[in-house]
Amino acid sequence: MSEQSIPAPPFEVADRPPSRTPSAPATSDAPSDTRSDAPLSRQRVIPLRHPGRWIATAVVLVLVAQFAHGLVTNPFYQWGRFQYWFARPVILQGLLITLEVAALSAVLGLVGGIVLALMRQSRNPILRAVSWTYVWLFRSVPLIVVLLVLYNFSALYKTLSLGVPFGPGFVHFNESALATDLVVATLGLSLNEAAYAAEVVRSGILSVDQGQHEAAAALGLPRGYQFRRIVLPQALRAIVPAYVNQLIGLIKGTSLVFYVSLLDLFGEVQNMGSTYPGDVVPLLLVATVWYVVLTSVVSVVQFYVERHYSRGALRTVPPTPLQRLRASLRQLRERADFGSTVNS
Repeated sequence: MSEQSIPAPPFEVADRPPSRTPSAPATSDAPSDTRSDAPLSRQRVIPLRHPGRWIATAVVLVLVAQFAHGLVTNPFYQWGRFQYWFARPVILQGLLITLEVAALSAVLGLVGGIVLALMRQSRNPILRAVSWTYVWLFRSVPLIVVLLVLYNFSALYKTLSLGVPFGPGFVHFNESALATDLVVATLGLSLNEAAYAAEVVRSGILSVDQGQHEAAAALGLPRGYQFRRIVLPQALRAIVPAYVNQLIGLIKGTSLVFYVSLLDLFGEVQNMGSTYPGDVVPLLLVATVWYVVLTSVVSVVQFYVERHYSRGALRTVPPTPLQRLRASLRQLRERADFGSTVNS
C-alpha cells in the first residue's frame, strides 16, 4: 500500500498546541492582567454590577440621614430633659417592677401553656375540651378587660374557700388581702399569656416528626420521659422563635398594668408626665428607649438559644455577630491583598 493511501488521524491537528506566529505578536499597550495568556492569579475578576441595589442603598441612606438629623436638631424632643429623666430613681423603680411582672408572667404563662398543650394532645375528651375552651376564651377577651375584671374581683367574691362543691368550705381566704396590685397584674398577664403559649407549644410538638414518637414508643420509654428528653428538645427549635415573639409582646403589654394601679415603667412615666406637663415628650422617649433596650436583650438571648438548639439540625452552627464581623474584616483584608498583588 502506498503512503498516499494512508489517511491522517483526525485528532492530530486538535492535539497539536496552537503555535504563535512571529508575525502576530501581542500588543504591548494592552494591560498584562487582561490578556488571555496571563495566569489565572493575574487576571482581574470583574464582579456583576447591581445598579438598582446601589440606588436603593443611596435612597435609604439619605432617608436615614434626614431622620437622624431631624431627631437630633429638633428642639421639640428636649434631649437635655431626656438625659435628666433617663436614669432617675423613680424611672428605675418602675423599670424594676416591669421586669418583675414580665419575668413572673413569662414563667407562669409558659408553664400554663405547656400544661394546656398537653391537655389538648390528651386522649381524654374532657381535658381536650377544657383546654380548647380556655384558649378560645382568653384569646377572645382583651387583656385590659382581664386585668380590670381581676382588679374588681373582690366585688364579686369577698372570700375564697376550698372544700366540698356546693357544700361547706374547709379553708377560707380573704380575697382583698391576697389580691394586691402586683398579684393582680401578674395573674392577669399569666392567664392571658398561657392561652397564646399553649398554641405555640402545641405547634412545636406537632412539628416533631412522627417517627420520633414511634421510635421512643418502640423502646418502651415512659410517655413523660419521651416528652422531656426526645420530643421537647426537638420542639424547642420551633417553640423558641414564636415564644420569644410572645415574650416581647408581654414586655410591652406590661404597660397596661398602670390601669390596675401598679406603677411600672409606663405608669411612672404617666405619673411624672402629669406632674411635669412640659416634659411629656422626653418622658415618652425615656419609656421608648427602655422598652427598646429590654426587647433587644431578649432578642440577643433568643439568638444564642436558637443557636444552641440548632446544633443537631444544621450542618454548621450559625456564626455569632462577632464571628461575622471577623469574617467580614478578613474578606476585606483578602481583597486588599489581592488588589495590591494585581497592581504590582
